[in-house]
Amino acid sequence: MTAASDPHGRNTGSSMPTVSIAFGGGGARGLAHIHVVEVLDELGVRPRLIAGSSIGAIIGAAMAAGLSGRDIREHTLAAVGRPTDAFGRIWGLRPATLAEVWASGFRVGQFNLERVLRAFLPPVMPDRFEDLQIPLKVVTSDFYEQCETVKETGPLFPALSASAALPALFLPVRIEGRVLIDGGLLNPVPFDHLRGTADVTVGIDVIGRPVGEEGTIPSSVDSLYGATQMAMRSIISLKLQQGAPDIFLQPEVGRYRALDFLRAKEILDHSAGVRDQFKRALEARFESLAKGQA
Repeated sequence: MTAASDPHGRNTGSSMPTVSIAFGGGGARGLAHIHVVEVLDELGVRPRLIAGSSIGAIIGAAMAAGLSGRDIREHTLAAVGRPTDAFGRIWGLRPATLAEVWASGFRVGQFNLERVLRAFLPPVMPDRFEDLQIPLKVVTSDFYEQCETVKETGPLFPALSASAALPALFLPVRIEGRVLIDGGLLNPVPFDHLRGTADVTVGIDVIGRPVGEEGTIPSSVDSLYGATQMAMRSIISLKLQQGAPDIFLQPEVGRYRALDFLRAKEILDHSAGVRDQFKRALEARFESLAKGQA
């Protein structure tokens, strides 16, 4: 059911309130976003706007393309839930010839994320923003300008690749002359892009916290990710003080690492509690809005 709304997306009629949602970055921890999509499906809510950083942009793009939460869940478990299938897809990404290695700008330790996304995302994903069913804002970080850049028109896959291009692991992406990297570094949960677009705004934080037993010395990789989490959490805290969304959720994903995609089913099982939390919060918000209109 849809609602009559003003040009800014706010409800002006008596039907269901409008919703806009921001999916945050966090690598494999972002698979918990699937629960949120499934709840929206269950309640018959179609977002007015989706914003996303990193894995949040990828999940958001799948929803914006018209995939249901169940579609996204089933595809995810088929693509990365079985190690043999996942490794088969990864093996298919290898350069066939030395010439292809040089042509693709191969660098040791860095991968072309667009090729990875095309191998793992559903084939029904469109190539352009304009072909999505729901407006989508993809947040990226401009490496040289040191500022946030939002993509919402033009080729979709380069924008998604840029938004999730974690430094040192994936190659930066050049779009319109700008070198872009992981959007979560500057805007981990881009709920600020939702202001004034709907009756209810929602932000989902899947950054998590450092993995490991407290007091132990982390590995160099865990130290790097932990420092990044610290910086992103500081950004989110400041943004919440400046203007929080109506609903802000933090699924239980702290025990997982950013690259734990092969643990997809375990992540989904462990974070399932966010379903009831989100459903209760959204229904309470809807009820409050209905009383305000009465």
